[in-house]
Order: sequence, then structure tokens, then C-alpha cells
Amino acid sequence: MAEAMGRAVGETSRSGTTGEHRRDAQGTRRLLLDAASELFAERGYERATVRDIAARAGVNQALLFRYFGSKKALFGEVMARGGHEQLRTTPAERLFEVALRGMLAEGRGPGADRSLEVCLRSIGGSDEIAEALRGLGDEYAEVLATLSRADDGALRGDLALSWLLGIGLMRVVVGKEPLVSADPDTVCQLVGEALGTLLESLPKTE
Repeated sequence: MAEAMGRAVGETSRSGTTGEHRRDAQGTRRLLLDAASELFAERGYERATVRDIAARAGVNQALLFRYFGSKKALFGEVMARGGHEQLRTTPAERLFEVALRGMLAEGRGPGADRSLEVCLRSIGGSDEIAEALRGLGDEYAEVLATLSRADDGALRGDLALSWLLGIGLMRVVVGKEPLVSADPDTVCQLVGEALGTLLESLPKTE
């Protein structure tokens, strides 16, 4: 009986250790994803180094390779968590405004979606990264195109995406005034009113 109790205690101990390890691993992955999202958005893919990502996450860079395999794979997960999750969970008629407000937001906590900023900072990188960015852009444009009943809906979707990225480029990368200091609500209202002529199914601004 004592032997059986010993085995049970040992199994419980191992189970607890496994559970704690799993939680630690999930926490480390989340820290690395948050740090990578921030640095990719601030510097772009090429200039955000593995060492700096690990340092901002507060972990050894060997863990980055353990959990993600490579910097490119980490980049893919950052984009999947941000842009692809936004595409999956946001109604088509709200997508443009949600994405725009994300780029206009000043205060961002850990885990905030900065995927479009990552796109803007990483344009012109390696062919593989450029291909991934084009793929995400195509998905956004395809969703936006569904908001038009016109025969040239695909073109209208591309134009809407170009406007969205252009606003982000001027505000986030170039730092153009008065756009940088403009109130996000004002920007969204002005853009929404004009965009309604391109995508008829956008919600009307009040």
C-alpha cells in the first residue's frame, strides 16, 4: 500500500511538473510573440534581430529557436495572430475601420495587433517575407471587395487597401503632420465618409 501511495505521489508530482512546464512554455511563447510584434512594427523584419527580440521578451534567444524554429517562422506566427485573426473575427463592413484604428492607436498594451505596421515596416524585405505580406494584403483586399456591388469590386478592394496602407505609411513610417497628431475619431470619420463612395456597403458615418 505504501508503495502504491508512493507511486501515486510520484505521478502527481510529475503531472504537476508537466503542467507547470506547459504553462511556462505558453508564457514564454506569448512573451516572444509580443516582443516580436513590437520590434517588427518598430523596425521591420530585417532590422529586428533575434537577439533583440529575445532581450525584449526577457528570455534566452535559444528559446526562440526552440519554440518557433526560426525568425521567419516567428514572423509568420506574428502575422497569423494579428492580421489573420483580425480577418477571421471582424465583420467585413467593420474591417477597414478596425484596421485603421489599430494603426492610429497611440497606447498599445502587450499583445496588441500591430500586423499592418509590421507590413509597412517590412515592405522591401526578402522575397519570402514580401510574398507573405502580399498574401495578407490579398486577403484584406478580397474581404473589402465584398463590400462593393460593382463589377470592378476587386479593383475597389485594392484601392481601399491602398488607401489604408497609405494612411499608415504617412502616419506611422513618415510621421507626417498634421496626420500624426490628428484625432483618430476625426480621421476615421473623414476617411469613412469618402470611402463610402468606393465601397457602398460600408456603415454610414454619423
